[in-house]
Amino acid sequence: MTDTATPAGARATAPLEKLPLETYVPPAKPSLIGASRAEIAERLDEIGVAPSQRKMRAQQIWHWIYFRGAQNFGEMTSISKDTRARLEAHFTVARPEVVAEQISSDGTRKWLLRLPSGDSLEKAHEVECVYIPETDRGTLCVSSQVGCTLNCTFCHTGTQRLVRNLTAGEIVGQVMVARDRLNDWADRATPTGGRLVTNIVMMGMGEPLYNFDAVRDALLIVADNEGIGISRRRITLSTSGVVPNIIRTGEEIGVMLAISLHAVRDELRNQLVPLNRKYPIAELLQACRDYPGSSNARRITFEYVMLKGVNDSLDDAKLLVKLLNGIPAKINLIPFNPWPGTIYECSDWDQIEKFSEFIFNAGYSSPVRTPRGRDILAACGQLKSETEKLSARERQALRAMAMTD
Repeated sequence: MTDTATPAGARATAPLEKLPLETYVPPAKPSLIGASRAEIAERLDEIGVAPSQRKMRAQQIWHWIYFRGAQNFGEMTSISKDTRARLEAHFTVARPEVVAEQISSDGTRKWLLRLPSGDSLEKAHEVECVYIPETDRGTLCVSSQVGCTLNCTFCHTGTQRLVRNLTAGEIVGQVMVARDRLNDWADRATPTGGRLVTNIVMMGMGEPLYNFDAVRDALLIVADNEGIGISRRRITLSTSGVVPNIIRTGEEIGVMLAISLHAVRDELRNQLVPLNRKYPIAELLQACRDYPGSSNARRITFEYVMLKGVNDSLDDAKLLVKLLNGIPAKINLIPFNPWPGTIYECSDWDQIEKFSEFIFNAGYSSPVRTPRGRDILAACGQLKSETEKLSARERQALRAMAMTD
């Protein structure tokens, strides 16, 4: 495709962003999942725990929730019965409810999760979380929104409305559900003898940087070495290019960064990723150059979905290498996963290999991402939430790919 061509039927004038249809209504008995130590101490103050005990009790509760995965206050045997009773009367440690579990022929697991709400008239919101086991790691793909703020034309999730942002507790809760289902808490034996969930990727439903505060608070809990304990170098946040929050991600969260690039010319990226009209490629790449902590040991990943006749020419590969000059980077080439109604096709395999070879010879790592979980619609870019059923044929699925080093 030339730099001025438009894919037939592409939503060239798609709006840049969507507004949420609903806001979170907390249940009458809120969960402590997603609470920091300071927030747990505040909750203890609310139920009358003496000031002299709050710091110690908060640390004990933190340990039981995030290190041992306690599913009720009764398990917290190092805490007095009286305090446990008061906690039970006012709070829970409930995670999202597992509505369904699917297991792919390649071992990928997909969980449909129902989120509790304090509004009895509102339909429960649902998201999906996907676990991808590999020989050297196990990656959990986590969602940040019900629906998506953006309108990327190649992405199934992008055709969905934005229902609402997830809370920090709902984001952390996805990690906890995975550990529950896999029996993967630190004080329990796993089939392999090691931890099963070793990596987190924020590249499920939604644009994480349009839910920055909740994503930040959740990932700081996930990375805390006295709790869930997943290293920040094993957590990757993927963004379509919300430039103002990219530097904040490095400064306030400190995790690995991935950019959904997908095009090397503004004219085409405006169509594939309409947010590009607000934050064009040059501005996006400058934010990557300025990303705190990036180095050859902490490379930024650029995601590039391979679309036949759209962005897969050798000219595109040459310009991609030129654009990324000076950025510690690796490039993940993603074979396009078709979904009902899409106007795009996956690039031919020999073209993907030629594209990859050119990038590799230019000095960049350029793995071709092996699609995972296609038989359960758990592959990258296929998601539709059960919260919004546009048609019977459009089943829920999640962008889920392991991509951290």
